[in-house]
Amino acid sequence: MAGTERMTDAQRAAKMRELNDRFRHSLRGGRLLITRGLLEAAGGAVTELLDAVRRYEAFDEGNDPYREHDFGSLTWRGERVFWKIDYYDAACRYGSPEPANPQLTTRVLTVMLACEY
Repeated sequence: MAGTERMTDAQRAAKMRELNDRFRHSLRGGRLLITRGLLEAAGGAVTELLDAVRRYEAFDEGNDPYREHDFGSLTWRGERVFWKIDYYDAACRYGSPEPANPQLTTRVLTVMLACEY
């Protein structure tokens, strides 16, 4: 999307929220990383875990101050789980020059045990 540099802060947050929600709900258009500790805790229930991340909607000022839907915390099977979205350039070598521009950004969703953060 050309012209993202002319977005207001509110427009940029809305675009980031849209892109982050789309990626988190579909798990398409980026990369997914699940930590070893969480994989071990999940056993064969990784799909159930990811469904919980997809359904997450408990955003508030405390966990989403910029309204970008890029972090969440939930309890799954008695385990405290964090998920977060980071923004890298297309090659995943550096940070994205413009996270609101999907052509310049690779989103990476990391799902982990809270103790692994």
